[in-house]
Amino acid sequence: MSVTPEFALAHTRAWVDRAVIGLNLCPFAKAVQAKGQVRYVFSDTTDEQVLLDTLCAEMHYLAETDPAKTDTTLIVHPNVLTDFELFNDFLDAADAAVEELGYGGVLQVATFHPQYQFADTNPDDITNATNRSPYPTLQLLREESVDRAADAFPEAETIYETNMRTLQALGPEKLAALQARCEADAATPPPTA
Repeated sequence: MSVTPEFALAHTRAWVDRAVIGLNLCPFAKAVQAKGQVRYVFSDTTDEQVLLDTLCAEMHYLAETDPAKTDTTLIVHPNVLTDFELFNDFLDAADAAVEELGYGGVLQVATFHPQYQFADTNPDDITNATNRSPYPTLQLLREESVDRAADAFPEAETIYETNMRTLQALGPEKLAALQARCEADAATPPPTA
């Protein structure tokens, strides 16, 4: 997939705004996005080890950075782990790196992928779209922020079920239109001041 870093990051931001926040798939995302505390990183690598090195560097960055500046990081990597099974297998290495670097209980890795598929679902099941991003994406989350968000949202365990209902109610046609709007947003340059 040949995509410029600028387009891939703009496309991912549009997806966060329109899908993740717009559909309220993550009730915690709006505040950090509005405050500019989401770090978007593009990786053009085609090598899994280089991606793992990037993930480790971003773990160090996030651990050393004030949460008021950067609360979470999204690493967008359109040229590596494009196959969902390989992407899913990579998560063992990602989680092992969290532990090896001493960030267990401090940071965690969340995942999004264009082919994301939950266990026991068909590939075309619309509920898979809750974790389907425009490009393979690794997210680094601060455990402290996750805990704080869960405390603020007393029924956090119901988010997954609510998201499934949201996507089912949206339907495939409206989902496709939403995805097209995200792509159009990315292709439209931001207004100049």
